[in-house]
Amino acid sequence: MEFKDYYQVLGVKRDATADEIRKAFRRLARKYHPDVSKEPEAETRMKEVNEAFAVLSDPEKRAAYDQVGQGMRAGQEFRPPPNWDSGFEFSGAGFSQADANGFSDFFSELFGHQMGGARRRAHGGFRMRGEDHHAKIVLDIEDAYHGPTRSVTLRAPATDALGHVMLSERTLNVDIPKGIREGQMIRLTGQGSPGAGGGPNGDLFLEVHFAPHPRYRAEGRDVYARLPLAPWEAALGATVQATVPDGAVELRIPPGTQSGKKLRLKGRGLPGNPPGDLYLVADIVLPPATDPAARALYERMARELRFDPRTGAA
Repeated sequence: MEFKDYYQVLGVKRDATADEIRKAFRRLARKYHPDVSKEPEAETRMKEVNEAFAVLSDPEKRAAYDQVGQGMRAGQEFRPPPNWDSGFEFSGAGFSQADANGFSDFFSELFGHQMGGARRRAHGGFRMRGEDHHAKIVLDIEDAYHGPTRSVTLRAPATDALGHVMLSERTLNVDIPKGIREGQMIRLTGQGSPGAGGGPNGDLFLEVHFAPHPRYRAEGRDVYARLPLAPWEAALGATVQATVPDGAVELRIPPGTQSGKKLRLKGRGLPGNPPGDLYLVADIVLPPATDPAARALYERMARELRFDPRTGAA
């Protein structure tokens, strides 16, 4: 996927004010609107202009785009890094599907999951509940086992008096529910936008994602973990100690265990009602043949075992 330089599309500098972005959009709309334009590929250009303006005219989307696009150039191969938008606090306003029709894959990759309803406005004499906010947070999978309190810092984009985008931070202490799964929401009542006309504040919804882990991965409430085994433990059977997310466990390894075999520990996955299961996946690790004694042992095995791993025949 190619990176799209929205500033280049509108012909403005990266520090352009909101007013400069609006003026650039109006100028290009007059030039490329397909109802009046004589320019070649006017419809395509107008879609590009609409997409660029949809992002750069929204302080939240613009701040997120600026962060993920640092150092990128138009047309450069681009994939957003995992959890690039973690900690960005977005309001309830989003792009409707109708608004996004015709927008690029680049746009969908960055903002597709944020499509939602329109902004709510208070009218004179009415009490209006504040907008809900949402943000992605990244936790360790162990947090779902223990339910700790975590300090979460969120960045909320806004515009200053001159129309420049800036970021303000706030830090919240969040109680992580025990057994929470990836993709679930933590609701913080009253932590969204202030209400209008004396109305109540909106809420803040934190979408939970798990950080990549060298050993564990979750699928729903089930958890999978790599279990390194020596060749003789796998071939002969053994009792081994294994570290698991909620402590340690003693396991009996059946003789003849092959790499990829799953050993199930019922109820040792993410807590819940019912809890998930923990699957320890056997991973046979070969000792290095870096010294004469180890090399001699491997050479003896090659001579005497006559084992062909391609056929499994001895």
